[in-house]
Amino acid sequence: MGGQLSASGSFQSLPCTTNADWMSALCPLLWDVPLHHLSIPGAERHGAAGHGGAVPGPADRAHARHAHGDLRVAGEPPPGGRHPGVQELRGHDGGPEVPTLRQLWARGQQVIVSYEEASVVSRHAELWPGIPYWWGDQVKAQELIRYLERMKSCGRPGGLFVAGINLTENLAYVLGHPCESLRKMTLPRLPCLRAWVREQCPGPGARCTNVIAGDFVGADSFVGDVVGLNAKLLRR
Repeated sequence: MGGQLSASGSFQSLPCTTNADWMSALCPLLWDVPLHHLSIPGAERHGAAGHGGAVPGPADRAHARHAHGDLRVAGEPPPGGRHPGVQELRGHDGGPEVPTLRQLWARGQQVIVSYEEASVVSRHAELWPGIPYWWGDQVKAQELIRYLERMKSCGRPGGLFVAGINLTENLAYVLGHPCESLRKMTLPRLPCLRAWVREQCPGPGARCTNVIAGDFVGADSFVGDVVGLNAKLLRR
């Protein structure tokens, strides 16, 4: 399910086909909120080539996730028009002053690209430093939720950051389930993880979330759940 904010600030469900347009549905009051205080959905791309062209395993995926990332910001919506939303965000660690949507639109900028290797960032002014990714490395949903709550209790980072609801197959799980895919492992656990997502709140508070990323996010109402959290900012 996707969604849009009504004039009253409530979040209304829409068919999942509107997920790509979610930024168009944001209340204009949120255009002046720094990106790290918004609730933004993120997604992993599985099957992408890793180092040396190999298809990455769980450990390689985690490394690639922390190595670089990109946040693609929708263009300013024309009157009555639509535009793409955030396409993907992966991996990261700190960053410069975080702009608002309106500021990005005014500059004609639509992509924020971060890279964790400081020596690379220092040679390319267009790159942002890496952005923290809370990666639980857990098989069980409840264990992952406990990890995320521990991270929240320590206080959110100062800039953009990602809370990952990604489950990870460990060696014991792979040996015990040799024919089971990551997708088959994840899908039955999504309702529990989605329930946690719906309890979160964006904003500047120490326990607030920012980007929430997951695997197989098109399989349920994940995007609508994450975007819907922005309605809480309008009720303050």
